[in-house]
Amino acid sequence: MNPYVDHSHAVPSSSLMTRVFSWMFAGLSLTAIISALLLTDGRMIDYFYYHRPVFYGLMIFELVLVFFLAARVYKMSVGTATLVFFLYATLNGVTLTPLLALYTGSSILGVFVTAAGMFGAFALYGAITKKDLSKLGSIFLMALIGLIIATVVNMFLNNGMLSMILCYIGVIIFCGLTAYDIQNIKRQAQMAMDEDTHTKVAILGALNLYLDFINIFIYLLRLFGSRD
Repeated sequence: MNPYVDHSHAVPSSSLMTRVFSWMFAGLSLTAIISALLLTDGRMIDYFYYHRPVFYGLMIFELVLVFFLAARVYKMSVGTATLVFFLYATLNGVTLTPLLALYTGSSILGVFVTAAGMFGAFALYGAITKKDLSKLGSIFLMALIGLIIATVVNMFLNNGMLSMILCYIGVIIFCGLTAYDIQNIKRQAQMAMDEDTHTKVAILGALNLYLDFINIFIYLLRLFGSRD
């Protein structure tokens, strides 16, 4: 079923971008709060250190949530989609904590500002460019699959140089995906949809941009963060 249909109670979609960024900000805020709370108490970090399978299990569950939300969002109720989105943001705050604990607070803040600037620049490009980024988006998505495979392989190789190269590639890929996702959301904003569909599109768009920003931040942190 095509969710973009003209209903008798259709809502204007001009506010879609605003709603997307509102959801994204809410998700990022929740992630930051969870990480900040856990960083003040080292027991969670110690627990993950001695219980690695639990940590990896949570990361796998996060991936399941992302794919589940992306694939089923239009068949869910708004309440379920909201729950899954914020559950993912919460879990991401938990699993990010061990990584953030390795770096100084000032370093994390500096990288966050840099990531925000890069994200903003590419988001602006995606919003104003007249060039169709659809093909470019497909290329970046294929490159992302390659990046994931290479990252898994390097977990066994533990090659420092390869790890650095993959981080640079990751920044490029997610900056490109940011522009692509923004243009896609802008295109969706031209379609008529009812209130529920409008909210679901906003949640899915927010998830995509959340992932873009978080990954830019993580890769930049690994490249330029100062160890605590």
